[in-house]
Amino acid sequence: MKPTYKPLKHEDMSKSDFTGVRYLYTMAHFKQDWACSSCLTQLLNTICLQGKRLSGGAYLLKIIFNLIILGCIVSLWSCNKSEAYYGDPVVQVNINRVELMPDMPQPYELLDWKEKARQFDEYVFDFDSTLPAGPMIWLDNNKRNLPQQTFGLFTAVHDVRQGADVNNGEFHESLNSLAAILGAGLIGIDKTNQNGYNFVKMIQNYFNTDNGWNIMMNNTTPEVALLGGGYGRDWWYDVFPNVLFYNICDVFPDVDNAQNIQRMIAEQFCKADSVLNGNYDYSYFDYAQMKGMINQIPLQQDAAGGHGYVLYAAYKQFGDKRYLEHAKSAIEALDNQTESRFYEVLLPIGVYTAARLNAEEGTDYDVAKMLDWVFEGTKSENGRTGWGIIVDRWGKYDVSGLQGSITDGGGYAFLMNSIKMAMPLVPMVKYEPEFARAIAKWMLNNVNASRLFFPDKIPDANQWLPAMQGYTNSVVAYEGLRYADDLQSPRLEGVHPVAIGDGPKWHKDNPKESMFSLYSTAPVGIFGAMIQKTNVEKVLKLNCNVTDFYSDRTYPTFLLYNPYNESVKVEYTPVREGTALFDIISKTYLARSVVGRADIEMPAGQACVIVELPSGGEIEKVDNKLLIGEEIISYK
Repeated sequence: MKPTYKPLKHEDMSKSDFTGVRYLYTMAHFKQDWACSSCLTQLLNTICLQGKRLSGGAYLLKIIFNLIILGCIVSLWSCNKSEAYYGDPVVQVNINRVELMPDMPQPYELLDWKEKARQFDEYVFDFDSTLPAGPMIWLDNNKRNLPQQTFGLFTAVHDVRQGADVNNGEFHESLNSLAAILGAGLIGIDKTNQNGYNFVKMIQNYFNTDNGWNIMMNNTTPEVALLGGGYGRDWWYDVFPNVLFYNICDVFPDVDNAQNIQRMIAEQFCKADSVLNGNYDYSYFDYAQMKGMINQIPLQQDAAGGHGYVLYAAYKQFGDKRYLEHAKSAIEALDNQTESRFYEVLLPIGVYTAARLNAEEGTDYDVAKMLDWVFEGTKSENGRTGWGIIVDRWGKYDVSGLQGSITDGGGYAFLMNSIKMAMPLVPMVKYEPEFARAIAKWMLNNVNASRLFFPDKIPDANQWLPAMQGYTNSVVAYEGLRYADDLQSPRLEGVHPVAIGDGPKWHKDNPKESMFSLYSTAPVGIFGAMIQKTNVEKVLKLNCNVTDFYSDRTYPTFLLYNPYNESVKVEYTPVREGTALFDIISKTYLARSVVGRADIEMPAGQACVIVELPSGGEIEKVDNKLLIGEEIISYK
């Protein structure tokens, strides 16, 4: 309970018994806005007047004493004036399966993901590589869909179905090439002008016009569709290339013909969503006939998440309200599912889209439910049963956080999926900050375990090809990480986990090195651009803006999490000098006018989402949002 005090007037300041001092102290202590500069001026005059009534040394001592008091009061008053109320802290919401993951995954090592991404790009796009594995890229001059040259990348090292002299040089996959270009672009490599090639323009050949589908697809022609992958028969293979293409267009804007392709994709997805009318119960969709199709592949209702994402990005890009309405329609279809239909990568993308629509457009989709669907995985027998997020310890290694099959052979994780899931879920916390702690904890586990796919980051005893680590200088990772070997190697019997790949299963003549997967390693630049280390081991600094495509990224935003059971001090270096650090979870400033770095005290087990704001910027609270000028910095 606050003590009572007698309100005072300006004239009280002239009294000689320090009433004025008590007045300003009271105003500062109780944060009264009417403790004004004229009061301070009057108090200073009073101090001098009191001093004149004394003589000699007493006069000087009195003046010094009173000025010291005044300085303390002004300091207190100024500090309290800055402590405005920006709203209650955001209560964190747990994701049940994430709570089962270790707080401190062991053994722990943080890979230099940016350097790994740089090395991958340098190797994979080198037509004359001298590494033992040789070049992984070739030119395709068949000019499918567009009158231009394109290129191909091996899906897996030395896959016998691929290469310039095999299958007319046309069997290559967009999910590989698009992810490699996106990842490189995110770490700052200009793929529009690299060694004389505009690789961003060259990938437009995957926009299939010859077959009438008019969307980006996994191959350039149906003539190679049955060799592998899922062209025109497996929905996620047909939708996800469009997600990646849209993201690439945000990283590399103004590439010739790109916006034209984006428009046509959006129109096709609009028409498809109209035809589907909320019913996504299909294995794939024929975008030429505008007809949902069912085959032997499980139904993929989470394709609605991919439709919604692309259409919302198209709305942000072009401003066409039709795209917004169909984005909402698609996400509503996803939200209306009664159980998890997680199939590969599109459900997390739909969750992110739902979160943005809730924040920016005022919808009310159940993000918590959808996140549970992602992490708990698919349980339906007519879906991709067991596909979800692994929570386990295999042998001596924590592998929680990886995406893949929870049930296949005790567990089968995939690098590509584990990386790509971070692309939507890390930026999601800008819009749904109540999940910041859960997402950060998952990422700590995911990032730590993802290193185990690389030949130089897992012991020889736990991988299929230990003698071939130098084949690509460990730049290309194994496709998967299994609880147990499924290829009956006597050396690996009883060993957990095992780094492995499915390449040898795809074709009887595929060599053992086809376990090394470019397709799986290609998105490594997502981690490279997103993950930064701090001075405290296991406290990651995650860039929430880098994959928040088609959004306002005026202010740098980072997610940090303290997994320890005690507070830690994190050395935080802002992107720009002189900025203020505001946490949208606690709704407080952590530091102001930072020069060099700031020491951030992080409580045990807590997360923060730090927005770097211009010093002196005034935060305004409008409804539940926080703004600086017209820019929203917090939606809750």
